[in-house]
This record gives sequence, structure tokens and C-alpha cells, in this order.
Amino acid sequence: MAADLETRVKELEAKVRELTDREAIRDLRYKYHEYVNEGKFSEIPQLFTADGELDFAHLGKARGHAEIARFFGGLGEPPPGVRNDQPRITWVKQFIHNHTINLNGDSGSGFAYLEAKPIYNGEAFLVAARYDDEYVRQNGQWKFKRMNLVPYFMVPLKEGWAQKDRLKMRTH
Repeated sequence: MAADLETRVKELEAKVRELTDREAIRDLRYKYHEYVNEGKFSEIPQLFTADGELDFAHLGKARGHAEIARFFGGLGEPPPGVRNDQPRITWVKQFIHNHTINLNGDSGSGFAYLEAKPIYNGEAFLVAARYDDEYVRQNGQWKFKRMNLVPYFMVPLKEGWAQKDRLKMRTH
């Protein structure tokens, strides 16, 4: 009976650990979207490992905290007196759906579907995409090791996505 109880407790501990890890990873993904939606772009790099990577397809890539900070530094309203002649997103709200997580000890992977409503170069856009992530636990905290954005469409609201060219949000 004692061995059976010990086995059940170990199984329960493993399940609690898995559920705790899943919630921590969900919180990581939610925190990213909170930072984007609330304009806290300078806080985004801390969600990544020191050598973390992001690949946002045609929008750009970054590796490491400094590059990730630079990447997100171009979002939001420009400071007073700064020219706004570069393509930029000045406002955005993101909504994610169906966050799926696969765990493997201190690492994991997952994906979530994205619906976003940005203002790009002064125009309302519609965006649909998928985030493909790799996660790692470092010092007891889950971080993004890699974040990929797979765009489905990025089009002006007035045009919609029923067209051949569905990626009209470009940085160059």
C-alpha cells in the first residue's frame, strides 16, 4: 500500500509540474502580447533568452537582447521632433487564439494564431498570422528561445485579404 501511495504521489507531482510549466509558458506568451498592446516595447527583450531569436519573415529578424530591443524600438509613436519618414507601426492591438504547447523537460515548443489590428503608415491594417515558438527554462523561468511569425495576410482594412498580394505591410 505504501509503495502504491508513493507512486501515486510521484505521478501527481509530475502532473502538477507539467501543468505549472504550461501555465508559465502561457503567461510568457500573454506577457508578450500585453507588452505589445500596451506599448511596453522596451520590456519585450527580457522575455527572451540572452541569445534568443525572432524571425518575423519579411518584417525582419533579430538575435539577442540588443537586436530585439532595436527591432521593437521602431514601434509606437515617434518621439517629438523625430521625423516619421520610415515605414512604421504606430498603434497595434494583438489577439491570440489556440495557444498549443508541447513540453520536453526544460524545453518546449508551441504555436498560437494571431489576429492583429495595427495602424501602419497612418492606415488601418488587418493581420492574421501564426507564432511558432521555442521555449526554454532558465534559472527557473520560462523564456522564448525562438519566436517565428508566419504571416497569412497583412493588408489595408479598406482592401481586405481577397487578393493575390496578401503581404502589403513591408519595412522596406
